[in-house]
Amino acid sequence: MRALTWHGRHDVRVDTVPDPEIVNPRDVIIKITSTAICGSDLHLFDGYIPTMRAGDILGHENMGEVVEVGAKSPLKKGQRVVIPFTVSCGSCYFCGKQQFSACDNSNPATTSDMSETLYGYPMGGAFGYAHLTGGYAGGQAEYLRVPYSDVGPVVIPDGISDDQVLFLSDILPTGWMAAENAEIEPGDTVAVWGCGPVGLFAIQSAFLMGAHRVIAIDHFPRRLELAKQLGAEILHFREVNVREALWEMTGGIGPDACIDCVGMEAHGLGIDNILDTVKAHTFLGTDRPAAFRQAILSCRKGGRVSVPGVYGGMMDKFPIGAFMEKGLTMKTGQTHVQKYTGQLLRMIEEGKIDTTFMISHHASLEDGPDMYRHWHDHQDTYTKIILKPGLEKGAVQTQQEKIHEPA
Repeated sequence: MRALTWHGRHDVRVDTVPDPEIVNPRDVIIKITSTAICGSDLHLFDGYIPTMRAGDILGHENMGEVVEVGAKSPLKKGQRVVIPFTVSCGSCYFCGKQQFSACDNSNPATTSDMSETLYGYPMGGAFGYAHLTGGYAGGQAEYLRVPYSDVGPVVIPDGISDDQVLFLSDILPTGWMAAENAEIEPGDTVAVWGCGPVGLFAIQSAFLMGAHRVIAIDHFPRRLELAKQLGAEILHFREVNVREALWEMTGGIGPDACIDCVGMEAHGLGIDNILDTVKAHTFLGTDRPAAFRQAILSCRKGGRVSVPGVYGGMMDKFPIGAFMEKGLTMKTGQTHVQKYTGQLLRMIEEGKIDTTFMISHHASLEDGPDMYRHWHDHQDTYTKIILKPGLEKGAVQTQQEKIHEPA
């Protein structure tokens, strides 16, 4: 089969690789119909995530049609399914608490040693995201093996398009959990750093949970416009002092909740971010947490900080004094996708959540390497890319063109 494979920093290729096979009775094989490039994939593209190996298959936002079924899988051939990015057994201590991303059985001992060294405990498994998370092949490919198919896959009813439900695999539950972790109360003012896909879903979720105001912070005009269309007030961080602006907008109190959807590769011209960038490029540091620091310093006393943005190493210049003296609460973590998919699918069916507004491009799998480069370099116009293995190479389609195509 054909698949997108990682070969080093800024080097993604389309290779012919062996087809996946059933290796456990709980497995299924799906034929991929849609797979997206995630913002987290750009961390792999930039070489920030360790334990990637040349030839690893990328992709953790996947859906498709079941074509092979293990003896102990409840799924049937021909069913359309969305696959959560978290690989979870469903029966360990953590899965029993619906903390699916912390699964204790999905990351083989042969690949979990480094994450245990880095974080104190081994990480849970995930598709297409380095050997820190199990070394599972991703779904930016024609086919995908899905372990624990009795726990993860979401069966999609007829009459719903791939575009409407694909993001149940990751970014929609991630945005929802980000808002949930912010413990939003009716009437709250919520500030969201980063208006990429997760940030936009966090904004949408915050309003659904009762937020009175959401203030969105970014520097890409198209992303800010999408946030504004969702009802958010916007701040262009290159044009204003964000902390001063939030102070003024909240009458000197500060936001009730702050959500950092940026993660380890924050942009910015502040001295802290410049130092972070220098350290990262000279191997003296890892993450660039400028947005995270700003969220902590901007949040009101007694407020809540939610961090869905991905961080991977040791944070420098953490404002622990502000965090403690202001009495803040913080929640973070990889998304417990399986906990939310049923509820979110119902909300999509009822028309309460739109998942298609941020899609900018559809492209073939063969165009994948170009799409990685475009999204990395042009994030204002490439807001979300869906790869379709069945499309002809070069047949890149914008969302506007798709909307106006003949029925």
